[in-house]
Amino acid sequence: MCCREYARRVPDDLSAHVAPGMEELLSELRGRDGLRLALLTGNYEPVARLKLARAGIGDLFEPRQGGFGSDHEDRAALPGIARRRAGADGRPWPRERTIVIGDTPNDIACARADEVRVLAVATGPFPAADLAAADAVAADAAALAPLLEAALLRDLRAISPP
Repeated sequence: MCCREYARRVPDDLSAHVAPGMEELLSELRGRDGLRLALLTGNYEPVARLKLARAGIGDLFEPRQGGFGSDHEDRAALPGIARRRAGADGRPWPRERTIVIGDTPNDIACARADEVRVLAVATGPFPAADLAAADAVAADAAALAPLLEAALLRDLRAISPP
């Protein structure tokens, strides 16, 4: 019922809610070999996918990937669910190759609960100071790109937070 009601009420165009530069960054990441983009959110999966579709970026995330509030009520369980879905041959996607990107302290906490790296971007309701528990914090998508590149290269030690 919640998902149907959301679908009835959500505006047709949510593109104004996408952080500047985020679509380009996600598009570039999606094109890379050896990477998987997956959603990790406390939203029910149908709501999350509809939000992203209405924002114009839904096609950047693979179906049957991610972890959602409809999978488990404990957000800390979601990274493990997403890693299992992204894995192969019965093995989850490796923790050392997993990076959660979020904009809330809850995003950071769920990444820490699964012992994966986490980058924060201060484009949501929380300022950078509230996101300091992440491995690194970016002010926006442009600043996130080099942090993510460094994380993909496993060189977070060379990054100094803003």
